[in-house]
Amino acid sequence: MKLRNTPEAYGAVAVTLHWLIAAAVLTMLGVGFYMDWLPKGDPLVYPLFQFHKSLGLSILVLVVLRLAWRLGNPAPALPAHMPRWERLAASATHYGFYAALLLLPLSGWVMVSASPYNIPTLYFGLFEWPHLGFVSQSPDKALYEDIAHEVHEILVWAAIALIGLHAAAALRHHYMLKDTVLTRMAPWMRRTS
Repeated sequence: MKLRNTPEAYGAVAVTLHWLIAAAVLTMLGVGFYMDWLPKGDPLVYPLFQFHKSLGLSILVLVVLRLAWRLGNPAPALPAHMPRWERLAASATHYGFYAALLLLPLSGWVMVSASPYNIPTLYFGLFEWPHLGFVSQSPDKALYEDIAHEVHEILVWAAIALIGLHAAAALRHHYMLKDTVLTRMAPWMRRTS
């Protein structure tokens, strides 16, 4: 597999970033829902919260890298048989993913920075990640926290919907339309004839 994208397939860098982000996002969703399920004061909440914040910041970095890579490496062309509405839906889904995957960690960072508890973010226990100064020093911290919390929650559900749509479309292309849309990003699923 080539490092860079080709007109037929994504390259190794794009594929690796895609699947790292996918694994991190699915882990984040599981950890996030589990944390919400735990009773307040449970001893697991603090380490899970630190893990959740660390992984969220990692997703932010990976998504920025993915976007930067994509700017210099255009995506392979979609199959010619795809109707215009489907191309638009695919494009809207990708833009929606990028927006959600940037805004989710940013809204989490705002929430943590605005929290009255002032708990530091220990990035995987290695170093302290700074709070956003303009938020943590603001007299409107509570407002920042409320808005960021609402945005975070709405985006979680939007991301879940996008994941479902994205997976369903990829599987439809692979099993029903029998084209190469899925295998461009999952080369191990290529059919051998």
